[in-house]
Amino acid sequence: MVLMSQLVLIVGIFYFLLIRPQRKERQRHQEMLGKLSRGDQVMTNGGILGVIIHATDRALTIRTGENTRIVVDRGHIARKIEAE
Repeated sequence: MVLMSQLVLIVGIFYFLLIRPQRKERQRHQEMLGKLSRGDQVMTNGGILGVIIHATDRALTIRTGENTRIVVDRGHIARKIEAE
């Protein structure tokens, strides 16, 4: 019985320290991706900074330089850069 209660305690600790925070972060990231629109400054997972000039359900066209445009999958956006 003691072994079983220790096992349940370990599983509970793993859930509250690892699984639950990761799930909340993934949900927050999905909400951020859904709210992206034209004119937002973003950073990709590869570290490319740019401004969204066209957005569809699956892809974003980002202006990265003077006339450089790249098309990126929405899932590869790491974060939105807030104006200071």
